[in-house]
Amino acid sequence: MARWATALLSASLLSLSLAPLHAQAQARDLPDFTELVERVGPAVVNIRTSERVVRNAGANGAPEINEQMQEFLRRFGIPLPDQRRGAPRGGGEEEPQRRGVGSGFILSADGFVMTNAHVVAGADEIFVTLTDKRELKAKLIGTDQRSDVAVVKIEATGLPLVKIGDSSRLKVGEWVMAIGSPFGFDNTVTAGIISAKARDTGDFLPLIQTDVAINPGNSGGPLLNMRGEVVGINSQIYSQSGGFMGISFAIPIDEAIRVSDQLRGSGKVVRGFIGVLPDDLSKEVAEAIGLGKPNGAIVRRVEPGGPAEKAGIEGGDVITKFDGKTIAKAVDVRRVVAAIKPGAKVPVQVFRKGVYKDLSLVVGEMPAENQARAGAAEEPEAKASPTALAALGLSVSELTEVQKRELKLSTGVRIDAATGPAARAGLREGDLILAVNNVEVTGIKPLQAQLAKLDKAKLINLLVRRDDVVNFVLLRPAR
Repeated sequence: MARWATALLSASLLSLSLAPLHAQAQARDLPDFTELVERVGPAVVNIRTSERVVRNAGANGAPEINEQMQEFLRRFGIPLPDQRRGAPRGGGEEEPQRRGVGSGFILSADGFVMTNAHVVAGADEIFVTLTDKRELKAKLIGTDQRSDVAVVKIEATGLPLVKIGDSSRLKVGEWVMAIGSPFGFDNTVTAGIISAKARDTGDFLPLIQTDVAINPGNSGGPLLNMRGEVVGINSQIYSQSGGFMGISFAIPIDEAIRVSDQLRGSGKVVRGFIGVLPDDLSKEVAEAIGLGKPNGAIVRRVEPGGPAEKAGIEGGDVITKFDGKTIAKAVDVRRVVAAIKPGAKVPVQVFRKGVYKDLSLVVGEMPAENQARAGAAEEPEAKASPTALAALGLSVSELTEVQKRELKLSTGVRIDAATGPAARAGLREGDLILAVNNVEVTGIKPLQAQLAKLDKAKLINLLVRRDDVVNFVLLRPAR
């Protein structure tokens, strides 16, 4: 008994002696951010902006909004009360007003600073505060609203600067750290992991998702990997309350640097443009048109006179490859095209009426304000309605030669009425039927003949144009 008690006591003492070692091993497994903060922290800056506003002398009871929340409200386009830009009216008085706070980081020792475009949007004055408490007035070099990247310049030399990393090497689950000024608290450090990559929250940039705590004022600050390299710019949060809820997004630094290089060189960003409205394919439509898997982007609209029309791309085409890159969904078209220099001649592969076609296209330059503009065609006048398509709930009429010229079509018929199966499929008066099961519709009689041969147990795939938008519609015949 004594020997058993002695052994138990020895085991307990051994366990107690090993506990500190176990705790130390656990601590060693956790990331240590202290060295990164000391090394990178001095290159992270606070950015505040001011705007000349009019404050009406007679306005009473307007709620005051603290400066820490102004950046968040402005990010989502919420106007501040009792503030109007422009000349004073009704006894109003124009005065500088602190407008927003954000973060940024130093790109070069001579004072170029990167931040978010929404941090400096609309500002009359921009001030950059360094970690040594110097506050310097900054000059806006350029902004790009589409990527939410901006570059400002301060007059200083010998500044500490960040090291740029490679965002394409990031892995889900990897530790990352953010430094910024949430709610005005300068050089606040938060940490977390990469939650996901290439989130489709924007047209031109696949964003990095993290669980790093990001709040109003963090915008424009760096997202850093464990090597102390900037891999992203903290830009957005998902929130139902206005505060952090565990989901934040950062702009990949690879894309941001490409934008900043253009801003520093010319003050603007030039992107490629082809003049189409792409859309995703559903599994049902892909199978119905013979493509099989829903890989590619359907062209719903082609801008008249644009690069795509000149290359022979038509509404209803499915873009499967562009410049040698596989297109899986609509956003791929926007991003691949935007990255190509205007004037470049590139190959394009489309799937049209059951077969692949290879085309050649000269990329244009994206307009400054609108991504694509296409004039709406005038509504053609209705003709006498035939009755042969009643089983599908369709009444159609031929297009005159004048209407075809106005619509820039060589084939197709116009829907004058849609009931029953046609109405349930979403068809309506004024829609144009361009093809049935990948076969062009050249007129009413050929359409009737083609429909008579179809298997009534299967879905009918119609290529339909409404105004200037083309889409596939699956129609289930009545039984």
